[in-house]
Amino acid sequence: MFELTKDQIREFLKGRLIASIGTENPDGSIHLTAVWYLHEDQFFYVATSSRSRKARNVAARPKASLMVDSRKAGCERGVTASGNAEIITGEGAQELNRRVHLRYMSAAALSDARIGPVFHALDDVTIRLTATSWISWDTGAVDAQLFHGALAAMPGCFLPLGD
Repeated sequence: MFELTKDQIREFLKGRLIASIGTENPDGSIHLTAVWYLHEDQFFYVATSSRSRKARNVAARPKASLMVDSRKAGCERGVTASGNAEIITGEGAQELNRRVHLRYMSAAALSDARIGPVFHALDDVTIRLTATSWISWDTGAVDAQLFHGALAAMPGCFLPLGD
């Protein structure tokens, strides 16, 4: 009822937002961390280090969830995708990681000898999440249907987020 359409999800995921990825630790608890991502078709790609907890978790237990949300007061939207995860290595990972990095950093920054090589060395693998389960939300739709637009119409209704 308050979910995004497939087209809205695709458009939303094109945005340059920070995602949170959840993987399962050896003790069954969840490791949750912020990541940069690239979304294409039903796949999410996350550049990371082979030594990171998330990469080690995926190698041992190949499943993950990833949440992307936008927190504009009164107009929050988000998507959570869950499914099978795998580690991509080698040249395939290098190319995917370059594309992930270019979504979040300028080409000039990545060409800088002080910056680009560090990212290239740190992020040596890619996590590929094949989304099999999706959840989305749109508080604008909630406002329209349940509050008849009152939340958006009331200045100061939502308190600001921040540090």
